[in-house]
Amino acid sequence: MGTDAPDLTGAATWLDPAWRGPALEWAHERLAAVGRRPAGPPEQVHVRAWSTAIRIPTDDGSAVWLKSVGAGSAQEPPLAAALGGWVPGRVLVPLGADAGRRLLLLPDGGTTLRASGRGSAVEAWEALLADHARLQVEVAAHAAGMVGLGVPDVRPERLPGLVADLLADDDALLTGSSDGLDPAVRERLRGSADEHAELCRALAAGPVPASLQHDDLHDGNVFVAGDGHRFFDWGDASVSHPFLSLLVPLRVAAAVLDLPAGSPVLLRLREAYLRPWQAFGEAAVLRDLADLALRIAPLARALSWHRILLGVHADERAEWQVSVPGWLAEADGPGPPADVGTT
Repeated sequence: MGTDAPDLTGAATWLDPAWRGPALEWAHERLAAVGRRPAGPPEQVHVRAWSTAIRIPTDDGSAVWLKSVGAGSAQEPPLAAALGGWVPGRVLVPLGADAGRRLLLLPDGGTTLRASGRGSAVEAWEALLADHARLQVEVAAHAAGMVGLGVPDVRPERLPGLVADLLADDDALLTGSSDGLDPAVRERLRGSADEHAELCRALAAGPVPASLQHDDLHDGNVFVAGDGHRFFDWGDASVSHPFLSLLVPLRVAAAVLDLPAGSPVLLRLREAYLRPWQAFGEAAVLRDLADLALRIAPLARALSWHRILLGVHADERAEWQVSVPGWLAEADGPGPPADVGTT
């Protein structure tokens, strides 16, 4: 991954009073701008090498959340603010965002699907996927604008080149380590470059436009609201083929619902996701595109991890770096799409 850049984060960053003090001052200023005040000590409930979240109780009896992200997720504050303007009913709308300092102030979103206990029902996953597809349909017209905000451009046309660069990065692949990408897998992936490029060309040529690709969509990243869902946590997001977003929720749903390999429930969930896209193509065409997207989605997931870890101090990066070769290995071989989500 090369030498450490000066703008790196880690748990020590988020716990340092020299960072916390100014960040909390900014949050208090944003609260004052909307007529609210802190009403108790802040609680830092989430600390990761690449992000942190601090709960701040307020004088109206609720709370707000101060979130900061590392350089690898720098797109999140401006993207969250833009989504709040474009699709306020589908996302957690920030109370403030500072792109330069990578800070977000968010209202309390309520209960996530995971915390609600409803995630054990297939119908809950169907509703989540359908609502997320509707969000993607609605923001597709803003794809170029999102790239302009700094959202990583991982559209199918660019993905093969990005993967080739990653496969050439010995540090990212942990080459020589027992946790690294198996050299035989690396060579097979290089040998599959033309095949992957053809899959990407087919996706790019299809009727579904590029849009927001969450890349970490699961039951813990969506709030359950009375009139639908509110999506959040855009630190892994990119602009790409939207159907790549299916990989993680199908995998997590399979684990939560204890689905066997090839379960027809996974196809049922895929259909729920695809229905909002029917204005763009016939059902059979959409299914074919989803199958193509699921074959290359692990490559995009590896790229997300690589990007995020580039913004993390080397001593903390090591704990997570296995995710990069791990996701690349997932793309070694076609794999039946219906088996996505099995553990």
